[in-house]
This record gives sequence, structure tokens and C-alpha cells, in this order.
Amino acid sequence: MTEDVLVSGSLRNRLAMILTGGAAVLAIVIFVVVRGYAAQIAQEGQDNILSASVSSILDAAVLRDGMVELDFPYASLSMLSTAADDRVFYAIYEDGVLLSGYAGLDMPQPGQTDEKTFASLQYDGATVRVATGTRILIGADVPRQVSVSVAQTQDALSETLNRISRNVAVFGAGFFALSTALSFWATSTTIGQLSRLTNSVTRRGPQDLSPFRKPVPSEMVPLVGSLNSLMSRLDQSLKQSEDFIAEAAHRMRTPLATVRSNAEATFQRVENPENRNSLRSMMRAIDECSRAAGQLLDHAMVTFRAENLDRETVDLEEMLRELVLRMTPVAELRDVALHLEGGVPALLTGDPVLLQNAFRNLIDNALKYAPPDTTIVIRVHNDPTLAVDVLDRGPGFPPDEIDLLAGRFVRGSDTKGRIGSGLGLTIAQDVVLAHGGALVLSNRSEGGACATLQF
Repeated sequence: MTEDVLVSGSLRNRLAMILTGGAAVLAIVIFVVVRGYAAQIAQEGQDNILSASVSSILDAAVLRDGMVELDFPYASLSMLSTAADDRVFYAIYEDGVLLSGYAGLDMPQPGQTDEKTFASLQYDGATVRVATGTRILIGADVPRQVSVSVAQTQDALSETLNRISRNVAVFGAGFFALSTALSFWATSTTIGQLSRLTNSVTRRGPQDLSPFRKPVPSEMVPLVGSLNSLMSRLDQSLKQSEDFIAEAAHRMRTPLATVRSNAEATFQRVENPENRNSLRSMMRAIDECSRAAGQLLDHAMVTFRAENLDRETVDLEEMLRELVLRMTPVAELRDVALHLEGGVPALLTGDPVLLQNAFRNLIDNALKYAPPDTTIVIRVHNDPTLAVDVLDRGPGFPPDEIDLLAGRFVRGSDTKGRIGSGLGLTIAQDVVLAHGGALVLSNRSEGGACATLQF
């Protein structure tokens, strides 16, 4: 019963959310890291080209007659051409004085070394990358410092980064989708272990309290261990209860038989009608108690053996023939005949003690309700499956109670005046269920009841 269980969310959904959220965070981190690394590599590539352009211009500078001369190389700017037609700016300074180019570009501070410097700034309404280099020219009078700054817009770089970003975004989305699918798969696989454990426990019958033996993940070992411990305690408790019932029923039989014998002997000696009626009621009550004790003992025995059947090949027709012979004297006292119909192969692998107990209870149940001068038919047939029918000419089963009569201590509304405990059909049903069959109760069209054990 799951309606009484307190629910605190879904473990499957919780695991899926954690794994999916982790995949989303990881996809975002991958996007940021890859795009940043790509931007760094692309910027380094542009800086290297700008540096080469600055170096080629500086290498062309010479000092002649005290004047700086520079034969501007064409290749120094042509190497900066891009597919996006980025604009290129340059500026050449001599000791801080602009000799040629665009004013306002980044210029080195005094004392700079020959190392190139790079900066990004706004120029002419666009973001440009500027590379600046210096060179000292040694002349006859004083040294001259020549500085060259070359700048380039970053349209091509932006397009490259956008293309990389799109590719990385597509990769990140694919990674997230794959991670999500794997998360749900991993979650289902993990929860599947719990589902299999649940199904295994659910499929067990009420008498199956054996430990759970199938392999489980290490995280589920404490749960399975606790479950096995609980079933072991329940099994021990049930066995103690069944032992008590069996012992109580066994101990009741002997004193009840003694009391029954004494009451019957007294009944033969007493002549007073009132006393005879009292003794007759006493004997009837003793018979009912004795029958109840016997069936309680039978039921306890069936419960014990049903879990571990002592299986062997049984000829049902031969077993029923011996049972009919033993019960014929009882039937004759009630003016009822027992007739066995067989003649078909009736071999069954099962527990002979339990099977005999089930058949005996069905025949005994039929004897209680069969009218005098009638015949109880025990029929063995195997079409379509192996089955044994016990048919009588009694009042039949109450139609509105027929589905409940196999319950423990359940007796029909038409059992007044008949000794019984309500365990006969229960014992028969427990035995046939232990053998993988079913008990079917029905009423005959010509009158009477039919109890069938189907195997």
C-alpha cells in the first residue's frame, strides 16, 4: 500500500536535475574558455603581423647627412590586408616629432627599449590595435630616436571570433544535449536497480520471506541488508506463531478425544431425555473443537511445507484410490458412496503429503454436505490441464459468497447445523497455489457443488 507513504520529491528527477544542471554549467564554461582562448590566439596573430610591419618600416630608416631618411616599404602595409578590408593607420616620429602618417596614434614614451608595445584604443570612430616600436640611429652629432606606430581596425578579427563563437556555441549545445540524454539514461539505469528490487519484493507471495539474493550495487547493500533482516525477523515471528498453533492444536486433540469418549459412554448410560440432549450438544461441541484443532494442525503443516516442497513424482489416481478406500467407512456411516473416475495419465511432480491433505479436505468437505443415498464423484482428467474434481449432490455454494469461501475461517451462510472450522477450502487452496495451480469453486447445473484443483 503506497497511499500511506510520505513522498518528498522524486529521486529520479533530482538526479536528472543535478546532472543536467552540471552539464549546462560545464557547457557555459567550455564556451567562455574556448572563446577566450580563441580571442587570445587571434589577437596574438594580429599582433605578430603588426609587429612585423613595424619592424619592416624601422629597418628602412637610415641617418644621412644628419637627417632621418625612410624609404617606406610597400610590403609593410600590404601584409596587413584582410578579407574584411580593415583600415590601416601609421605614424612615424623622430624624437617625438611627427614625420609622416596619422597624428594621434599611440607613441612610445621616452626611454622605451626596442621591444614592441601593443595597445587597443579608439581612433577615427573605430577600435584599433596599435603596435609601436622604436629604433635609435647613431649619427655624427647626436643619436636620433625613430618611433613607428602601425594600427589596424579589428573587423576581420571580430568576424573570426564571431564564427568561432558560433561554432563553439553549436558544440556546447550539442554537448549539453548529449549530456542531458546521458543524464536521463544514467538516472534511469540507477533507479532501475531500485525498481528491480521493488518488483522482486512485490512478486513474492505472502509466505516467501527468504533473503534477497540477487546482486545489487554497493550503495544498495545497506538497504537490502536491512530488508533481509526485517524478513528474517518476520519469518521467525511467523514460525513461532505457527509452532504455537500446531502445538496447541496437538495438545488439544488428546484431551478432547478423552472427553468425547467419556461423554459418549455417559450418553449410553443416561436415560433422562434432558440429560441426553445436553450430552448430545456436548459431543457435538467436542467434535467441532476436535475438527478445528485437526484442521489448524493441518494448516500449520501446509504453511511450513509450502515454502520448501518435498517434490517427487506422484500418481494422482493411485493416491486418490488409496484415499477413497480409507474414507469409505466414514462415508458409509453417512449413507454416501465415494466413486473415483480416472483412467488418464495423472502424473504430477509435487509434495505427496500436501496433495493428500488437500484432497482429503475436499472429500471431507463434500461428505458434510452430501445428502444420504448420494454419490460423491472424484474425477481425474487432463483436458486441457491436469485437474481433480470433487463433485457432490449437496446444496452447492452460495453464489454471492463463492469468491470468499476459500478464506481463512470463512464459512458459507448455509452451514448452520454442520460441524466445521472454515479451513478446509483454505488448506486446499494453499496446497494448489504452492504447486502453481488454482482452486476453482462452482455449482453444478444438475445440483450440487464442484471443487476443482487445477495443476
